[in-house]
Order: sequence, then structure tokens, then C-alpha cells
Amino acid sequence: MHRSMPPIPGRAADATRASALFPALLLLLAACSRADAGTTPVVGLPCEDCEVPLIGMPADPPAVARLAPGEEPGERLRLTGRVTDAQGRPRPGVIVYGHQTNQRGVYPGEKSDRDPGARRHGRLRAWATTDAEGNYTFLSIRPGSYPGTRMPQHIHLYVIETGCALYYIDDVLFRDDPHLTPAAARKADHGRGGSGIVTPAWIAGAWLARRDIVLGRNIPGYPGCAQ
Repeated sequence: MHRSMPPIPGRAADATRASALFPALLLLLAACSRADAGTTPVVGLPCEDCEVPLIGMPADPPAVARLAPGEEPGERLRLTGRVTDAQGRPRPGVIVYGHQTNQRGVYPGEKSDRDPGARRHGRLRAWATTDAEGNYTFLSIRPGSYPGTRMPQHIHLYVIETGCALYYIDDVLFRDDPHLTPAAARKADHGRGGSGIVTPAWIAGAWLARRDIVLGRNIPGYPGCAQ
């Protein structure tokens, strides 16, 4: 944002005015930065909590992100995937946001954040940016089902194409989960971003699973974001 200002005669007056304006300028730049972060439109409505992925988002998320800390109890999980456009071309620079329950099926740390949306998502949340080949990775644990329910284990995922579109995609669901019955799978699989049902493999003391993402697939109102 640029604004013209009338000239102020005299170097002393220039220095005084600059000194007075500097704190205000910093506040203005900070406000513009927050506005820029919030200009990515939400599509694929209705979308619950779609503002939350932008809360606390790092300026430069890594391609390999830790969704659960190393000391978090539970079976280790490495969730990877490749993000492509509708033509199958890899898309670098796309941000994938995920959040999940702990091994007991609750979103831990709900009361630890001042923002109510972040509290709902809990502390097991992270962002990964796709690399030059469109790949992303989350290091985590197997989530638990909600206590006292037959809700399948799941990880919530959102896609952020900065400045163009923000939307949720089908949850990651695990094919070996006894709660993922054929009826539950049919109900959950809407193909948003491609199928979220993964086939985990237990290798070297950890679960490995792959959730590829097709940008905009089955997302109503998707604008076809350019690379």
C-alpha cells in the first residue's frame, strides 16, 4: 500500500515526523501482513473450522512436519503423499494442514490456546509444504477413535493454496481399522481431493501410509488455482 504525503520543509522536521510515524508504520505493516494471510478464500462450502488452519501457521512450513511430538504416546505413523493438479502434474508450494486426536481419541490440549478454534483442533496440529516433486510428510501417531463410539480413526486434512483457495479434503481413514466398516467407508468417502482411505503397513516399528491429493477434485467452487 502506497500513500503520497506532502513535503515537510527542513531536515529537523523530517526527522521528527519520521520518528513519530515509525511505530505507526510498523503497526500498519503488521496489519497488512495479517490481512494478506487471511485473503485466501474458503471454497468447498460448507466448511467447519476452515479459518483455523490459518491460525498459528508458520511463515515457511517444512516438507516434513511433525504432527505429533516424538514423546507423544502411541504407535508411530509416517503419513506421506503427493499433491498433483487435475492433470497429474506435481504441485510444489502447496500447504497441507492436519490435526488429529491422540491415541485415546481426544484432541489434547484443547484449553491451552487462547483461540477457541485452535482449542477445538487441539495441540496435535501441523503444516507441511509440498516440495519440488509435490511431496509432503507428517510424522505422527495412529489416532484413536472417539471414546465410547465406533467412529473410525481419522486425521483431518485441509489444503491451503495461498491466495487462491482453502478447503478441507476427505479425512485420512485406515483400511485396517475395525470401525471402518464398508458402510462407514461409503459414507465417509466423498472423493474430496481424492480418496482418503489409506492402507497402512507396519514396517520397522512404525506405520507407513500414503494419502495422495488431487487439488480441487470434487471441491465445489474450486477456482482452478494456477501454479
